[in-house]
Amino acid sequence: MTLLINIFLSFLKVGAFSFGGGYAIVSFIQKEIIQNKGWIDLKEFIDIVAIAEMTPGPIAVNSSTYIGYKVAGFWGSILGTVGVLLIPSVLALILSIYFNKFKSQKWVKWALNGMRPAVLGIIASAGFTIGKVSFTDYISVIIGFSAFIGVYKLKINPFLVIFLSGALGLILYSVII
Repeated sequence: MTLLINIFLSFLKVGAFSFGGGYAIVSFIQKEIIQNKGWIDLKEFIDIVAIAEMTPGPIAVNSSTYIGYKVAGFWGSILGTVGVLLIPSVLALILSIYFNKFKSQKWVKWALNGMRPAVLGIIASAGFTIGKVSFTDYISVIIGFSAFIGVYKLKINPFLVIFLSGALGLILYSVII
């Protein structure tokens, strides 16, 4: 029972303090789940992020569900998911009521202008940490660079890029190993 409460509280904390959504939340999950709790290692976390990206839904929800299940089974997945969604859902509801009323205020624009680069910095930090573990040899660097070009320049769907990268990894690593 204590483990289930810890899962809920950990993902509640992640959901409460993760601003920016998407990949910005990855660094918060990493810090809480790997560094603070030690429930999984960095390599497994990177695999979870890849799987979470390929499956429908937000990365935060998919990751919390998977990690919760891995750590404590069905109820762990439920409590991890509810924990990560609870505070952002309540905040989104409150903000949706008041945002239109205040969005034209200068102080709101100033605050948003300050938050945007911070979110980018958080995403870059998560990318750097994941990159240190993911780029293990020249093949992984080629696949990573190709994926970046595919998504950024060629505007290929990220799901397709991940699928193609997996197929490419399967082919290239099977030939080398």
